[in-house]
Amino acid sequence: MSRKLLAEFLGTFLLVFLAVGAAVSGIAGAVGAGEPLGPASGVVGVALAFGLVLVFVAYAFGPVSGAHVNPAVTLAMVVARKQPIGEAAAYWIAQVLGAVTGAFVLWLLTSRFGVTDQTGALGTNSYGTTIDMGGAFVLETLLTFAFVLVILLVTDRAANATTAGLGIGVALVVVHLVGIPLTGTSVNPARSIGPALFEGGVALEQLWLFILAPLLGGLIAALVYPFTRAGDVR
Repeated sequence: MSRKLLAEFLGTFLLVFLAVGAAVSGIAGAVGAGEPLGPASGVVGVALAFGLVLVFVAYAFGPVSGAHVNPAVTLAMVVARKQPIGEAAAYWIAQVLGAVTGAFVLWLLTSRFGVTDQTGALGTNSYGTTIDMGGAFVLETLLTFAFVLVILLVTDRAANATTAGLGIGVALVVVHLVGIPLTGTSVNPARSIGPALFEGGVALEQLWLFILAPLLGGLIAALVYPFTRAGDVR
């Protein structure tokens, strides 16, 4: 069990530090050295960062813990009867601690070591500028539903386990391409909690939505999953 929890902690830490860090260090403005400066990574670059980080986390930690690194995924596993609730509760704690640690490192880089925060808000999620509260709730619910349903299906015993990590990573890229311009894309309560705790302000006030909507999306995915799975292969 301790190995599983360490895997969930490290996986979520890496997701926040590396993928959210890609947004913090380069989603906007000119980056690089020399003249002229290189282009920013932009929405596509950050979306790819999230997907690629999840790919190597899935292959590195999947055999240990399943590499949920997301409370919404863990909730779906419980509802789908793939994980006991006691183990899930421990996963949630490890995931949040990993996300908070990753966000702390990003906060340290931007507040103490001269790194310019290109997001202006430590990569937090928010609504109100390009989408209202109701729209953000629906968006995050649907994006999480789609993402978690893919995870449930490609990790099913009828699926090809060797390509599951790649499929999950691609799914995360796609949902980020849709969500980044609108909410910054959460689809992961832990990913939202970590940066919001250090940013405070509006990010902390709106955090409830980026916890509840992904959890609801994960729950719906688990309920739909039995009707979409391939079934046993004989």
